[in-house]
Amino acid sequence: MLKKKSTRRFLSVLLILIGATLIFLATQAWVGVLLVVLGITVELVGIAMRHGQE
Repeated sequence: MLKKKSTRRFLSVLLILIGATLIFLATQAWVGVLLVVLGITVELVGIAMRHGQE
């Protein structure tokens, strides 16, 4: 995994923002459901990375 704290922090915040953007862009079609699932997954990875720094 990444050893530099600043790099991990930047990457985790970036992943959370990407996940939030994907959730925001989701529509009511099946593509929207996939975007929500992908967004939640990306956000969870970002949050897990964020907790790993502490």
